Amino acid sequence: MSDSRRRKPPLVAEKRYGRKPSKPTSKSLVKNSRALKKKPKSRTRSKNSKKKSNPNPIVRFVRAVCGWLLKIVWAFVWRSSLVVMLILGLAVSYVYLTLPEVDELLDGRARGSVTLLDRDDKVFAWRGDQFGGVVTTDTVSEHLKHAVIATEDKRFYWHFGVSPRGIASAVRINLSEGRGPLSGHGGSTLTQQTAKLLCLGVAYDAADWDSEAEYVQDCRRGSIARKAKEAVYAMAMEVKYTKDEILSVYLNRAYMGGGAYGAEAASQRYFGKPAANLSPAEGAMIAGLLTAPSTLAPTANLQRSQDRAATILRLMNEQGYLSDLETARNQKSPATLSEAAKAKAGGYFADWVMSSGPEFFTRNTTEDVILKTTLDPRIQTAVEEGLKWVFDNKVREGSKAQAAIVVMSADGAVRAMVGGRQTKVSGAFNRATQAKRQTGSAFKPFVYATALEKGAHYDDSVVDEPYCQNIAGSGRWCPKNYTGKYYGEVSLTFALMNSLNIPAVKVSEKAGRENVRTVANMFGIESDLAAGPALALGASESSLLEMTGAYAGILNGGSSVTPYGLVELRLLGEQNALMGTGGGIGERVISDAAARELIWMMEKVVSEGTGGRAQLPGWQVAGKTGTTQAARDAWFIGFTSEYVAGVWMGYDDNTPLTGVTGGGLPAEIWSQAMVRVHEGLEPRPLPAFVPKSQPKPKRAPQKKRGQGIDDVVNGILKDIFGRN
Repeated sequence: MSDSRRRKPPLVAEKRYGRKPSKPTSKSLVKNSRALKKKPKSRTRSKNSKKKSNPNPIVRFVRAVCGWLLKIVWAFVWRSSLVVMLILGLAVSYVYLTLPEVDELLDGRARGSVTLLDRDDKVFAWRGDQFGGVVTTDTVSEHLKHAVIATEDKRFYWHFGVSPRGIASAVRINLSEGRGPLSGHGGSTLTQQTAKLLCLGVAYDAADWDSEAEYVQDCRRGSIARKAKEAVYAMAMEVKYTKDEILSVYLNRAYMGGGAYGAEAASQRYFGKPAANLSPAEGAMIAGLLTAPSTLAPTANLQRSQDRAATILRLMNEQGYLSDLETARNQKSPATLSEAAKAKAGGYFADWVMSSGPEFFTRNTTEDVILKTTLDPRIQTAVEEGLKWVFDNKVREGSKAQAAIVVMSADGAVRAMVGGRQTKVSGAFNRATQAKRQTGSAFKPFVYATALEKGAHYDDSVVDEPYCQNIAGSGRWCPKNYTGKYYGEVSLTFALMNSLNIPAVKVSEKAGRENVRTVANMFGIESDLAAGPALALGASESSLLEMTGAYAGILNGGSSVTPYGLVELRLLGEQNALMGTGGGIGERVISDAAARELIWMMEKVVSEGTGGRAQLPGWQVAGKTGTTQAARDAWFIGFTSEYVAGVWMGYDDNTPLTGVTGGGLPAEIWSQAMVRVHEGLEPRPLPAFVPKSQPKPKRAPQKKRGQGIDDVVNGILKDIFGRN
């Protein structure tokens, strides 16, 4: 038998486990033979692969060096990153420990605010830094909250205070627009903007800064170092506060134009409602102010503000805060201003009240103050409309002439004030209170008031004739009438109603120049009055407010008046007033009888004399015109039984008016304003003396220097046969 057929002895393992050796099959034999054939081939492959994995020494060296460098760089990077993270963590932790409670951050104003109420307790103006009250994300309108997020930081609720994605996007936009990477768009998150509003925790200290504006400018710097500090502060805020608390701080501290700080102040300022009740259109308009509050404020340019709000509404729609229907509806019906904001009434008046009140409760208040005033918005609007009508219809186009108006009650309560042709302003030069101008013949009632108080009467005579005085240090002074004529013996009433100069000087000299000065001072004309005889002709300067207040003293029966606009001052939230009215009726200057007689004489100025253009249908009007030398100033001041009003007209640079006297345009402005003021009121007569008989005033024209023979003959004939 051959060896191939001999049975192989069983293996030890087989004996151990009782397994029987299996017979080799044909299939297994084939498999084994194939494996044996492939074996040499696999050895060849392994040799080739071994050769490929062992390149030349240079390549191996380069690879080794690169691997070594990568290991060093990686070791440096992760170690440096760890150090940076540790430093950043320490910085954030330090700032975190310095952050106050969120309630302390809501009102960051250095100054307080002043809210001005009219005589009906309605808000008509604001001054200072208006706050309005604290709002939170829970109490503010959700439309405003969504508008702010959609506009300023749509990923606000997802980032950790800094948005690398936002920064990268801002850098890309800046570079594409040709600016530096950090110029223009900053990529700041809402948290970073809030950190900037907080000035990174540095409070304003007047001792450290030249002005608050310089402090704010420093807080807004955009250097890389400042941005790094801002990022650290923002991350610390994210750790310390919730997202809603950060957003609440932002909504309370952001400046929103018109002196309004925070959402509540802006809502009250522009719409006259709480921030909780804002509509989508109103919320979008306020959110739109955040990029440029002064430029985009609706009180500055309503159309521009509405256009910006339309863009905000679109962003809100894109981010799912508004449906297509809601967006279209609110874009079609944009937000509009409240009546108070729209009217912007009493700008000059508000400035005057602020300047006349105590500084620590008005201009430099650190408290929130409420001022109740005497302003009547209806009268203010009427006065502004009357002034505009005259300049639109009676004054040549392009004229630079200015005008001012004051309306007050007989007790000195100022109801309206216009300090110039631009009526919708604040902080402007107020020609009603700040300008001191010569009064001209508007001063003459105080000359006659003095004479009447000393015993003269309306029908007493004075001779209008050539008159001269030698003035020490000035030489010979010879006043003339405006007409250049002399009227001979005339009554005091005729002299006043025709504004004759020579009788006024004579009456003043007879009554006593010092007495005239005293009476004028007591009526409230506090300016330095001329010392010479020209005092009677209004050579002294005064303001329109002073003159109108002095005329109010005549209307009220002869008692002095201190014009006032402040009725009550109190702190916000307090019921008790800190101070009350700062003016009103004072001591008596002339008797009631003298005042009534003077009122009767001044009524003749309007009904028969130089003030005819100031007449009001159905009303008795008393007043006086005034035109200064070379017509540099023109006045009309008058009153009805209800109100006293004064009008001044002229140029700021003292350029003479062309063809304008007090009885012309100023009287027309007075009439147009007062017609509107008296709409709906029942006419009442003036409190004037009424003589039993009213003979025509005596007058006799005298020879004028240079008159011809015909004029002399005509004068004699008129004396003989009388005149019409």
